[in-house]
Amino acid sequence: MPSPRTVLLTGAAGGLGTLMRGLLPEYGYDLRLFDVRPIEGAPDAITADLADREALREAVRGVDAIIHLAGISLESSFEKIVKANIEGTYHLYEAAREEEVGRVVLASSNHAVGYTPRPREGDPLIPVDTPHRPDTFYGLSKCFGEDLAQLYWDRHGLETVSVRIGSCFPEPARVRTLSVWLSPDDCARLFHAALTAEHVGHTIVHGSSANTRLWWDLGTARALGYEPRDDSEAYAGKLIAEQGELDPENPAHAHLGGHFVTDPPIWPY
Repeated sequence: MPSPRTVLLTGAAGGLGTLMRGLLPEYGYDLRLFDVRPIEGAPDAITADLADREALREAVRGVDAIIHLAGISLESSFEKIVKANIEGTYHLYEAAREEEVGRVVLASSNHAVGYTPRPREGDPLIPVDTPHRPDTFYGLSKCFGEDLAQLYWDRHGLETVSVRIGSCFPEPARVRTLSVWLSPDDCARLFHAALTAEHVGHTIVHGSSANTRLWWDLGTARALGYEPRDDSEAYAGKLIAEQGELDPENPAHAHLGGHFVTDPPIWPY
């Protein structure tokens, strides 16, 4: 697929969106920014809610592809999750269908399969076709997003790469995240691969760097052309000295979703 020039980036004011605003233009993308909050230094950004279907359709009009990061990124009430993540993602897909956008890169999450037991030494990596096992209402909304993407591919021919993002921050903050860390640079590489690979249909990929302690299979991501370059092992000594090794008897350490299965962080808004 030729590299798309104009890409709508929803959730552009958020943590991940801010990182991608700085990194994706290096790949030649002209980003159109969308968020419910104003973006400092971006006077042309579109400030609107995903519930504003007219504004959303206007934002989508004329773009070559969409990276959909908008929504609630932690646990919240079911009602708030439904409005932001379920209805909002549906509105995004409807706008993409109506404006004949060919591809979406959808921010899914490891929390769509958060109750999956983490592999122990000698176990195979978690495959990308592992069944949905959400650990929160937030994770449940990511299951919905993946299934919605499949429906829009089967029914409307709208392609999606659903990226189950592990933990994308400049540095991992927990021992667990050594296994699912996605460096910002590798995230940009993965999004670029997802935007440009041929014939993706609906493809689900695991979003992590090439971590020594990796828990899940990156095969479908690599098949898109993704070549991760970073490894969380550089941070392992410091984190283990501060926090200790993972305890297999602790549910927060024994499952892919980490502390989301025991004490999920709550969305503050």
